[in-house]
Amino acid sequence: MKRADFPQPVSELIAELKRLPGIGPRSAERIAIWLLQSPKADPPALARALENASASIISCPTCGFFATHSGCALCDEPKRDNLSLCVVEQATDVLPLERSGSFNGRYHCLGGKLSPLDRVSPEDLRIPQLLRRVETADSGDPIEVILALGSDVEGEATANYLADLLRTKNCRITRIAQGLPAGGGLEHADELTLLRAMQGRRSI
Repeated sequence: MKRADFPQPVSELIAELKRLPGIGPRSAERIAIWLLQSPKADPPALARALENASASIISCPTCGFFATHSGCALCDEPKRDNLSLCVVEQATDVLPLERSGSFNGRYHCLGGKLSPLDRVSPEDLRIPQLLRRVETADSGDPIEVILALGSDVEGEATANYLADLLRTKNCRITRIAQGLPAGGGLEHADELTLLRAMQGRRSI
């Protein structure tokens, strides 16, 4: 007896959903069925939103954040501190920093991190644009370049590489502190986290 399967249009929808990060076969099936059967779903609206975003959103040529052809919300904000430049790996890394309200300067998204195993070299990242921004800073005062990169091996390698390049520029280089998360105890921390926490200790 032949096993029943979804009609081809549904199978194609599931196949596309499975391509999304974090979506497995079962989740893709559930989402597809919800889109097709739930009264709360609006597939045409979803399709229009996807098409509009795909056609309208670009990578800001200055900072690398999400922008439109009419401008970038971050670069166009006049009240931001031009003497602070926070370097992150991806554009999505800007969002938690903005939500925290802890930073009001400028951003620079590299578009990734150095990873020889994944064949990501300095030429694949937005490093020349970063150096140009530091060199052409409006003020004569040195700007602070904050390296807000991950603490994994690739993030550390990228931070060290950038620090070596920036030492010859008119800037002050800092690295975000790393250590215990808020509400976390020592018993749940690994050795590297504890090492970073000790190195980043400060007076109170």
